[in-house]
Amino acid sequence: MKLKPSVLVVCGLLLAGWYEPQVYSEDWTQFRGSDISGVSTKGNPPISWSDDENIAWSAALPGRGLSSPIVVGDKVLVSACSGYRQDRLHVLCFSKADGRLLWERQFWATGRTISHPKTCNAANTPCSDGQRVYVLFSSNDLVCLDLSGDLQWYRSLMGDFPNASNSLGMASSPIVVGGALVVPIENDSQSLATGLDLSTGEPLWKLDRPKRANWTSPVIFPGSSASADLAILQSSAGLAAVEPLTGKVVWAFDKGASTIPSSVVSGGIVYAPSGGITALDPRELTDHLGANSSPPSPKTVWKVDKLGPGTASPVVWNDRLYTINRAGVLLSASVQTGEIVWQLRLQGSFSGSPVVAANRLYACNENGQTTVVGLGDASGEVLAENKLTDTILCTPALSDNFIFVRSDQRLYCIGAN
Repeated sequence: MKLKPSVLVVCGLLLAGWYEPQVYSEDWTQFRGSDISGVSTKGNPPISWSDDENIAWSAALPGRGLSSPIVVGDKVLVSACSGYRQDRLHVLCFSKADGRLLWERQFWATGRTISHPKTCNAANTPCSDGQRVYVLFSSNDLVCLDLSGDLQWYRSLMGDFPNASNSLGMASSPIVVGGALVVPIENDSQSLATGLDLSTGEPLWKLDRPKRANWTSPVIFPGSSASADLAILQSSAGLAAVEPLTGKVVWAFDKGASTIPSSVVSGGIVYAPSGGITALDPRELTDHLGANSSPPSPKTVWKVDKLGPGTASPVVWNDRLYTINRAGVLLSASVQTGEIVWQLRLQGSFSGSPVVAANRLYACNENGQTTVVGLGDASGEVLAENKLTDTILCTPALSDNFIFVRSDQRLYCIGAN
């Protein structure tokens, strides 16, 4: 019997497994995830692991780094620095499946590499638009590579702005938003933020920023059908929401904010580390008119002093805001009112920020221990305390059922392979 072409097509699709459930690949393309929320809504990472349990793979790194890994498709990318002066810059790309080193590119730093002993030149987390990876170092060297490792462009921002540095080291991460690369370079001297063209690195705009050392990273305020996404810049002066392609300030909050933990956005509300946590609602604001007019201020929904985070940035999940304070206490609060519902003491000091997946919070302390907390409505429960031998200072990355963390020595893929 001769089969019709349509039948042959269907048979071919069946043989190729087209009707099988598709494997979901979750990208994590910048600091705290593609949407900078710190939340994975589809992954189910393991609860427990150790140096020899639930480690899918690990790979050696050539030098120090506090930057987080990012995940783009089947690739995991991370930065590092080496040498006595931290002036050798590394960008490494590994296979997500098995940890094979796919490529490595090295550059010499052109800017100042001095930093506090706790941090290093590879402190800023890379970001990606799905075609290219953008890697900023504390020395203000900015590298753009394609996903095959070919150099697309390179900018020495220290060459452009020779006084843009601080004695402790820079750490703010750039973000991809609204078709632009937004790069914060805030410091005590030549303080600024700039928007760059993704494909060429050419500047689109530059904003003068408050002259104070700042280690926070921008967040994304999602646009609506009538407006585009905005980049929210945070500083000691407060928050400023800017158009990514023009740098125009759309709204601003001028009551001050932290210079270490960054804000988080959820459900159209901005939860800013300002006087504890201040919840801001800018959704009803329209763009301001006239070049000389002041941008409007968002409405303050609530402010709770006791929710102030230490170093780790807050995260929101299931109508709850979670912060880790300076004493290592995890606080769970209502996003509607800021009322603290429960609290739980964690062990250690936290430089990285917590992330959430499968109704669990993962918090890595500086001693390499990750506490996994079950997020109940009435209370939190420590499900596991998982120790790696390395010091962990980064924020974890989540993708599918895996957790990616890095130390100065190794990149770990945690999960059952």
